[in-house]
Amino acid sequence: MSSTTDIITLENFASTMPPWDPNLSNHLYALVDMGSNGIRFSISDLSPPQSRFLRCIYRERAAISLFDALHKSASSGPLTFSSDVIAQVSMTLARFKSIANDYRVPMEHISVFATEAMRKAENAAEMLDAVLESSGLSVYVLAPEVETLFGSMGARSGFDTVDGLFLDLGGGSVQMTYLNSSLDDYEIVAAKTGKSLPFGAAKLMKVLESDEGEAQVAAVNSLQAGMRDAFAQLQQQFPPLRETQINQGSSGVDVFLCGGGFRGYGSLLMHIDPIQPYPIPTVGAYTVKGSFFSQTEHMRKVNAEYEAKIHGMSKRRRQQFPAIATVVEALVAAVPRIHTVTFCSGGNREGALFMKLTKPVREENPLPLLHQGNSTNLESVIHTLQSSLPDNLDSSHIPTIFTLGLGPLFASSIWARIGESNDANAAFELHQAVNRDPSAPGLSHLARAVLGLTLCYRWGASLGPFHKMLQVNLQRLVNQSNPEANFWAEYLGAIARLLAMLCPVSPDSADKLIKVVKFNSTMKTTKKKTIVQLTVSLSPATCQALDTEELVSIFKSVGKTADTVDATKMKVELTIQRGA
Repeated sequence: MSSTTDIITLENFASTMPPWDPNLSNHLYALVDMGSNGIRFSISDLSPPQSRFLRCIYRERAAISLFDALHKSASSGPLTFSSDVIAQVSMTLARFKSIANDYRVPMEHISVFATEAMRKAENAAEMLDAVLESSGLSVYVLAPEVETLFGSMGARSGFDTVDGLFLDLGGGSVQMTYLNSSLDDYEIVAAKTGKSLPFGAAKLMKVLESDEGEAQVAAVNSLQAGMRDAFAQLQQQFPPLRETQINQGSSGVDVFLCGGGFRGYGSLLMHIDPIQPYPIPTVGAYTVKGSFFSQTEHMRKVNAEYEAKIHGMSKRRRQQFPAIATVVEALVAAVPRIHTVTFCSGGNREGALFMKLTKPVREENPLPLLHQGNSTNLESVIHTLQSSLPDNLDSSHIPTIFTLGLGPLFASSIWARIGESNDANAAFELHQAVNRDPSAPGLSHLARAVLGLTLCYRWGASLGPFHKMLQVNLQRLVNQSNPEANFWAEYLGAIARLLAMLCPVSPDSADKLIKVVKFNSTMKTTKKKTIVQLTVSLSPATCQALDTEELVSIFKSVGKTADTVDATKMKVELTIQRGA
């Protein structure tokens, strides 16, 4: 084996890939992932205080399938790369190195790693020597447990906390492990206990396309048995995971999927989602119920019969779909009780970057980092908003800007763009929530929908037909989680609009709003609907300066807009009194 063929293991990955240092002047890092289906290159900015975002500033993919290149030689001898492929890969890596230089990425911040195809190639050392000669870059081959670590942590990087089964489907292999961020050293434990099966999308597709029926049956049986054994072993090692399957009070396990093959499956699910057109453009953080995820036969039919382009799916991914569906079927058979399935945008590169960060940075809640503003003043605004909620409301099961951790982000936006028209701002906030920070960790599709709707209502939600369609589809997305959530988005948006009328300038002190307004509210339920009885107490000076009828009008439509998506019947009864 050549000196350039180095294996990254759990024991040496930290020293092989130097960790991030917050005191450095340059926080740019370049990564190359030489996967079985393609070679991916990215440059990311880990500058504090937003290091946790792994903000990508450049990305590129070379359509070089190392798996296909390797298996062209299978019929004539051992698995080897041809001289042409070695030359093509070497030139591609030299190009990536040149781009990294143009971005001023330090040489020591450039990392190149390879996975299953390079582990299998008889002449891997020849390939890696050529890359070193052409670009000066050393390539490190990931041991299977490190590939599991990087894949699972890349997926995990997109969320505040996680607890579920993680799978990564590449071209040559599929990994399964369990991640629970509340456990000590959960990332290393997950890597050590993870299982790698040699059934990636490209590899399995090659078997399924062969004329050997017995080989196809054997491969599918081996995949299914491997999935069952892997899940059984993980249940033995992690009691919380086992409880999701044997406890009748449990709704099942949450599954997180990463890798191009699974993202292709998620893109096809979005294509047939009951909400059409589906309002969020990216598959990252797309979550579905286990029952919807499991409809593989229908998915196969759509992929085979739908001739037009399916957003998010390349021609190669559609060709591999039978293999992807076969992996999904094996997963569904191995895990009887799947609660939800979430598709993750992060993968090996994000995982490698994530593991460079210090543990406190990795584990911090990313959502507060999205907003800007005086934290003390924001806390005062949030407290005032929360005080408008009924004292007898149990909101723990209702997705709102507060239960989703969006309070600071919402509060910092109430007085933004205040010079624009209400109608323009209402439409802007809908689209902004859908499209902002596409890879921002913590912003699930549900969170984007709740944030966009609540801010839209802050501006009155007067929308034209084009924007109205987006609003209705976001309402439908929210309604899938809890029908009451649309009402509370509208209610809190109206409260924010009221605060902006009472205090036209963003509060410059913690007690500014307290001096102007106080809320008191409760709920009562009748046979026909639930009524929120809201009392707004205003300071004497405010009462004299404002038309109270205009304030009352803010709440007249609350509870009616959400009726378009069959929401729970709710309304607001408002009383305004003097004496805050």
